[in-house]
Amino acid sequence: MMNMPRTVEEILAHADELAARFEAYEPDPTDELDAGAVALLRAAVTERSEAERHLVDAVRAAREAGMPWSAIGSFVGTSGEAARQRYSAKVA
Repeated sequence: MMNMPRTVEEILAHADELAARFEAYEPDPTDELDAGAVALLRAAVTERSEAERHLVDAVRAAREAGMPWSAIGSFVGTSGEAARQRYSAKVA
């Protein structure tokens, strides 16, 4: 495990080391990731994050409307207790 540089001198030395490693780097074509697959993964993660935000908003609206956790759980595919544990701090 590397210690994080703390002093200005350590930071500068670390920066010089990183710059030298960057300059000496020779990419290995077998290590490269498929750009199309990376783009699909990024898009999917973004969509999932947006969907989770929408779900939190919907759970908040349901709670504000007085819906019990048991009903919310049935809509999100879990028990009421599991829904409460997952969302209560996010919608409070």
